Amino acid sequence: MKFTKPQSLKVIADIIGCSYVGASDFPVYGMNEIHVVTEGDIVFVDHPKYYDKALQSAATIVLINKEVACPEGKVLLISDDPFRDFNKLTKHFRPFLPANVSISESAVIGEGTVVQPNCFIGNNVTIGKNCILHANVSIYDNCVIGDNVIIQAGTILGADAFYYKKREEGFDQLLSGGRVVIEDNVGIGALCTIDKGVTGDTTIGAGTKIDNQVHVGHDTIIGKKCLIAAQTGIAGCVIIEDEVTLWGQVGTTSGITIGAKAVILGQTGVTKSVEGGKSYFGTPIEESREKLKQLANIKRIPELLKKS
Repeated sequence: MKFTKPQSLKVIADIIGCSYVGASDFPVYGMNEIHVVTEGDIVFVDHPKYYDKALQSAATIVLINKEVACPEGKVLLISDDPFRDFNKLTKHFRPFLPANVSISESAVIGEGTVVQPNCFIGNNVTIGKNCILHANVSIYDNCVIGDNVIIQAGTILGADAFYYKKREEGFDQLLSGGRVVIEDNVGIGALCTIDKGVTGDTTIGAGTKIDNQVHVGHDTIIGKKCLIAAQTGIAGCVIIEDEVTLWGQVGTTSGITIGAKAVILGQTGVTKSVEGGKSYFGTPIEESREKLKQLANIKRIPELLKKS
C-alpha cells in the first residue's frame, strides 16, 4: 500500500508513538508485507526468528520490537508491539469509511456496464467498460475491475484477510488495507469470495474463469486464462501461474506456487508448490498417474493378503 504522498520517519513515529533510529526526514512511501515490500516501504517484524529476513528485505523502514543494529541505508521504528502499530498505520492511511448509499459517489463505472439491483459498490471502486454485475454483488472499497468482466449474483470482492495474531484475550485481526484487482475478460461465478490484500493486491489475471462458490485468499495472484471449478478454496499468498486448471473442491495451503498449465484434479489438497505442465491428484499431492497407480495397488491388498 502506497501513501498518497511521501511521509517522513518522524511523522510515522509520531502517529504510532514510538522511537526511531535514523534521520527524522527519512522518506517513507508506503507499508507492505514482507513478500511485496519495495524501497521506501515499512515492514513489521515481532519475532526474533524473522528479524534477519525483515532487516535484509527490500523494505527500508523496519518496524521492530527490539533495538538492533540498523543496516546501512535503512531506518528502524522501535515499538513494543509492531503488530498493533502496523494496524494503527493502516487505520490512519486507509481508514474504514462507512457507506450510506448503494453506489458510492466516488466510484467510477465505465460505459456499457450493467449493475443489477441490490449491488453494493464502495468508495473509490473502478469498474471498466461492458461489465455485468448481477444482483447482490458487493464490491468493497478500492477494488479495481477491468473491461468485459461478468460477476454472478452474490459474489463479494474485497472482504478482509483471514489473518490473526493469537493473544491471551483472543485473536487480534491484522487490518486489511489492500485491494482486489480483476483484469479484463474475467468471469466470476455466483457466491464467490475474493479477499483483498493485507497491504497489496489480490489479483485475478485477464481471461480467467471462476466457477461458483470459490474462495480466494488475501494477496493471492491468479494468472491469465486459468479455469477454477466450484468449491475450490485458495489460501492467502498463493501464486497460480497462467493457464492453470483447478477442478472442483481443490484446496491449497498458503504461500505456494502452482506452475503454468498445471492441472489439479478434483478434491486434491495442494500441500506444496508444484511444477507447471503436469497433472496432479490426491492428498498429499502427487502426479496423477503415480497417485492413481498407488490407489490401484491399494485395492489389491486383500488379494495379496489371501495369497500370503
